[in-house]
Amino acid sequence: MKNSTSLSRFSQQFNRFIRKGFLPVIALSLTALSANSLVHAQAYPSKTITIVVPTAPGGANDAMARIIGQGLSSRLGQPVIVDNKAGANGAIASEFVARANPDGYTLMFGYIATHGINPVLQKLRYDPIKNFEPITMVATSPTLVVVNPSVNVNSAKELVALLKSQPGKLSYASAGKGTAPHLTGELFKLSTGTDMLHVPYKGSSPAIVDTMTGVTQVMFPSLFSAYTQVKGGKLKALGIAGKKRSPVLPNVPTLNEQGIQHVEVDQWYAMFAPAGTPKAIITELNKVLVELLHDKAVEKKIEEQGADVETTTPEELSAFVKKEGIRWKKVVDDAKITVD
Repeated sequence: MKNSTSLSRFSQQFNRFIRKGFLPVIALSLTALSANSLVHAQAYPSKTITIVVPTAPGGANDAMARIIGQGLSSRLGQPVIVDNKAGANGAIASEFVARANPDGYTLMFGYIATHGINPVLQKLRYDPIKNFEPITMVATSPTLVVVNPSVNVNSAKELVALLKSQPGKLSYASAGKGTAPHLTGELFKLSTGTDMLHVPYKGSSPAIVDTMTGVTQVMFPSLFSAYTQVKGGKLKALGIAGKKRSPVLPNVPTLNEQGIQHVEVDQWYAMFAPAGTPKAIITELNKVLVELLHDKAVEKKIEEQGADVETTTPEELSAFVKKEGIRWKKVVDDAKITVD
């Protein structure tokens, strides 16, 4: 009986709320509260973002990632840190990011080795297509053909003639087996019918140092990596393995201009996230990164190092990565390159 009376009173009070128009207000308030809670839960970013760099501190990748990290931090209002995970030509860092939580807080500063060369040269525990969400291309840097200043040639064409007159006598340095400077060297040999001894190093820096001191005579570094040494006269630039001359080295002709065909190698750098990262976050990161990279001050910092800012949509970057895999597989097969 008591329960029946209580239920009757509740029913009467509820009907009064409806007649006085309070119920819609309460419902609207609850809806707004739920929406605000959802927006708060989905807000990005709300904590520190980490950019994983697959090379050691001090190199081209590291320098560019730090320029980007600083700009992202100011635009997104959250700290952005750079975490260097060098090793295995970038495979260690790539595997780490591929397994990271796909929430937008772990990003990958990928480049030609991690998403172009590695997958066709060695067995990996990550897939450059399936395990990553492309965000945008960041920049490209043409490859140079450089020699020690003591080498008595002044053009890539003259270098070819010298190599043909002394097959196997000169050596070229690379950042390691399977790196872009290594494969560019092999592509150069295939395209010109020449022969050189390959001397791999653990990174671009020691390879550049030994080329400057004459331990090795030739190298195929990115313009980004060797620009300072070329400008300082410690390395002699003979040609650019790209489609056009560089504005920072306008007097250095392309290989195509010198009659050397099929040796166009741009080192490229791009931003990725782990597969499964929400589309909304990828879209937001693409928007912010594209705006940042085309900021005049940021663009100038990157161009001063010998790289050209180049941005894309996520879809364009995905298509590019697929093409790179096909291209480098042919070079690896033709040159019979292995990393063993």
